[in-house]
This record gives sequence, C-alpha cells and structure tokens, in this order.
Amino acid sequence: MKWKYYLLALVCGLLTQSCGRKDATTQETAAKPRTVWSIDKAKAWYKDKGFIIGPNFSPSTAINQLEMWQAESFDTATINRELGWAEDLGMNTARVYLHDLLYQQDSAGFLQRVDTFLDIAQRHNIKPILVIFDSVWDPNPKLGKQREPRPHVHNSGWVQSPGSVGLQDSTQHPRLERYVKGVIRRFANDDRILAWDIWNEPDNLNQGSAYGKQELPNKLDYVLPLLKKSFVWARAANPVQPVTSAVWKGNWSREDSLTAIEKVMLDESDIITFHNYDSAQYLEQRINWLKRYGKPMICTEYMARPNGSTFQSSLPVAKKHNVGMVNWGFVAGKTQTIYPWDSWDKNYTAEPKVWFHDILRKDGTPYSQAEVDLIKSMTGVREKAVAAQ
Repeated sequence: MKWKYYLLALVCGLLTQSCGRKDATTQETAAKPRTVWSIDKAKAWYKDKGFIIGPNFSPSTAINQLEMWQAESFDTATINRELGWAEDLGMNTARVYLHDLLYQQDSAGFLQRVDTFLDIAQRHNIKPILVIFDSVWDPNPKLGKQREPRPHVHNSGWVQSPGSVGLQDSTQHPRLERYVKGVIRRFANDDRILAWDIWNEPDNLNQGSAYGKQELPNKLDYVLPLLKKSFVWARAANPVQPVTSAVWKGNWSREDSLTAIEKVMLDESDIITFHNYDSAQYLEQRINWLKRYGKPMICTEYMARPNGSTFQSSLPVAKKHNVGMVNWGFVAGKTQTIYPWDSWDKNYTAEPKVWFHDILRKDGTPYSQAEVDLIKSMTGVREKAVAAQ
C-alpha cells in the first residue's frame, strides 16, 4: 500500500510546482511595466479632452517647488484662489512641478499634500500635469526655508530635481526609483491627473545663466541613463495617464537629427509634448515636424512676449492643429517671471513695461485685458457668459 502514498505525494508535489510556476508567472506579468501607448490608444485618450489649456503653475507665494510643497509653506488658500482664477478663464489644466527631496523627507506627508492639491484642482475643473524631474536652474537644492527672491531677477530660486549630487551618484538611483514609483503608483488610477511629465528639459545645461558654471561638466552622461530608467519606473507603476517628456530645442524634423536624449524623450512618450518660446511661425513648424509620430500633442511651455510668443500669435495656431497649450507662468509672484531671462545679466530696477511671462497680478487683475479676453474666447467662457445674459 506504500506505493499509493508515494504516488499521491508525487501528484501533490507536481501540482504544487505547477501552481508555483503559475503564481510566479502571474506575479511577473503583474510587475512587468506597461508598454508605450500605441497611436490608437493615444488618440482614444485625447479624443474627448477638448482644447487643453492652462498655465505652468506655482502659487505666487512660492519661489520654487520646495516652498510650494513643504508642510510649513504649503499655501492652500493661495492655491485655491489662484486656481479659481484659472477656472474663470476657462483653463482646464496646470503643469505643476514635484521634487524628489520632498518624497525623501516625508513621503507620506508629501503624498497627502499632493492629494490635497488635486482635490483643490478638481474643485476648479483643472486636471494637472505633474512633473517628476527638472534639469533647469539651481543644481544644488536644499530642503528647509528657501531664500528670498533676488530683486527683479527671473526665477532666482528655482531648483533642479535631482540636483547635481543625486544626479552623479548612481547609489542614489534606488532612492529616486522609490520616488518615481511611489508617487505615480499612489495616483496611477486617479482621474484628477491629466498626465505625467517625467523630466523637464533633461538636456538643459543652463548655459548663459548664473548656474552654468555650477553644472556638472558631463551632466548629460548622467542624465541619459537615468532618463531611460525613469520612463521604465514610471510605466512599472502602470498609470492610466500618459507619460511624456517634452523636447525643447534643436531640429526634430528627422530621426537622424535627434540627439540620444531627444530620441528617448520622443520614443518613450505616450503622447508628444514640446516647448516653443518663439513666434507662431516656429510653433507651426515644430508641430508639423512632430506630426510624423501620429500622436496627440501638447505644447507644455510657451509664451514669452518679447520673443513674439504670445497668446494672440500662438493660440489660433494651436487650435488649428488641435494641439494643447500650457503657457509659462500665471500669477506674478516670488518666481518673478515677469522679468526676462537676461535679468541674470542685465540690471532691472522696476517692473518691465512688457512682461516676459505671467497673466495676472497678485490681486487677480490682468496684465493685459486683451489677452484675457482672447483666452476666454478660445475656451468658450465668453460665449457662455453672453448666452447666460
């Protein structure tokens, strides 16, 4: 009779191994990052979005990402008031920057504040684009109380994420991976979020700014592998929202004209995003360059009045091509982006006659009523107001 017990044990063992292999396969499949969206999937996502329009948003009381999000300076009253003004213009998105040091400092508290922000944005019918990393301005970010703005200087306190220390130290990659996955996984199925912008201008070397000499001499050698990993980490969280990174300089008209970093940015993006601070002619040229990808497009930075990049010149072109538009700046405040980029080199002593960025003053009145009227006409707010009368 012993042979029956041996046979039974053998069968149970084989079943157990089979089940074990099935479980492992299931776990492996569940953990596998989702693929880049197909053209059809990207178009389906974009189909009912309408005209995507809004500002790059930081509350007027914050000099940078850290001051916006740290517990002691998280200003929900200002955020609520200013997003209310954006809603009044008919805007439906806002591009907002996060920071890795905030997650390292207090991940639970940081995620809760993001959740609070999303609640406020939803109250005003705004779905933000959340930015994970940023290579622009100060490469040496520090937690704690942030410095006061330098008088009349554009973005005098904005900081990079990760900073130079985190960027060049590969042993910090696990920490950055936890940040990317932790943030996106928390909100991966959250319909309050429009999209994830993985890295703002990753190949920006800040040449010509006050920080050019502080940059790593071989910065791009560190950026490229981390950029690739960041897209993998983001998709490992399986977000229902698209992930993207915007090309911003150079010639994107052909594949062989792309740099290695630009190729990653475009190939790994579910939707195509780009920047344009030049005239309508160049905006349309860049849109036409990128049409070969066949995917929906959003211009996630534009509007520098002295450069000829204005609402009047840009928005009609965007509407014509069904491209979303996110201008730089909203309410004039501690970022001081009413001043031009060259304020790092030239001495400004008063408000410029022509603002570089931003739409509203701190009391909510417009810099230009004509601009506000145009935005409202593009978003349909004016027509709704007339119909209601």
